[in-house]
Amino acid sequence: MYKLNYIQYPKVEDISFLANNALETLKNNDLVEEEISLLKKEFDFSSLYSFRFSDDGILALMLKLKGKILVSKGESQAIIDAAIRYKNLGFDLEFISIKKDGTLDYEEIKKADYIFISPYIIDTYVNIDFNIVKERTDAVVISNISAMPSFRDCDVAILDSYKLTGYSFSSILLHNDLFEEQYLAQIDTVSIFEINKAIKRFSPNIKLKEKFKTLLVNEFKEDIHFFVDSDKTLPYTLHFGLKNIKAREIIRTLALSNIFVTNGEGCSLGLSKPSRIIQEMGYEESESRWALSLSFFQDLDEDEIEKIVKMISKKYRQIRMLND
Repeated sequence: MYKLNYIQYPKVEDISFLANNALETLKNNDLVEEEISLLKKEFDFSSLYSFRFSDDGILALMLKLKGKILVSKGESQAIIDAAIRYKNLGFDLEFISIKKDGTLDYEEIKKADYIFISPYIIDTYVNIDFNIVKERTDAVVISNISAMPSFRDCDVAILDSYKLTGYSFSSILLHNDLFEEQYLAQIDTVSIFEINKAIKRFSPNIKLKEKFKTLLVNEFKEDIHFFVDSDKTLPYTLHFGLKNIKAREIIRTLALSNIFVTNGEGCSLGLSKPSRIIQEMGYEESESRWALSLSFFQDLDEDEIEKIVKMISKKYRQIRMLND
């Protein structure tokens, strides 16, 4: 199996959760508290908050924050949906656009109390320049760092359990006295242990990007389109489009050959809408349907890479022929 959609859909591990790790009344809960302390120490925050990473869960966070909020349009759909609801309730919120080249429009960053902006843009993996962000605003920066656990330039860090573990446990928000401390019984202890384990095994492969890109360009020539500059994306990711097909078609047929790719967040099986991010960049919906994303966590040799690229090419030609 060649899993090239790891960021959106991590390899799911068996859960070996001991009863001793759960909370019990009238019992010392040192194991859970120690695990929470490890997370806080790892990311250098004083407090931890357990919440559901959904539009409802994030809207609840926004309502607790109050004040003016800025939200990058490159965030997860759950954050975007929560932001729309927050704005529709009459609260002060503005979005930051994505430019045609896939970079954030930093000119739209302005004075605010809080800003939801992560170290990269969903789907395309384009890096965010936090030096510019910090120059343009003194807002409290809230970042989803699930695909970059080593990132430390935010004021509040979100760890999305689904992105890290493949399970829909509660997610974690790490902060410094931004919210009232939760009672231990309000914290999802399963997510604490599983997220900690996922972070420890998080190990992307930064050697494969250029090898894949070179072979893909040589194989597809004018049929490949790069929506964003691959030099400006996370070093273990590659985003591109294959012209004149729908990504979901090639995603499904590649899955039959145990090659797993995605066309963006929530779309590993190609069942959802085309990438919202590509359309935010100004592309037509039909063009956004070309988009494919790869993320590299496996060790692959030259023969395996060539085999994968040849298989992608074969499936692409077959789909083009059937569509024509």
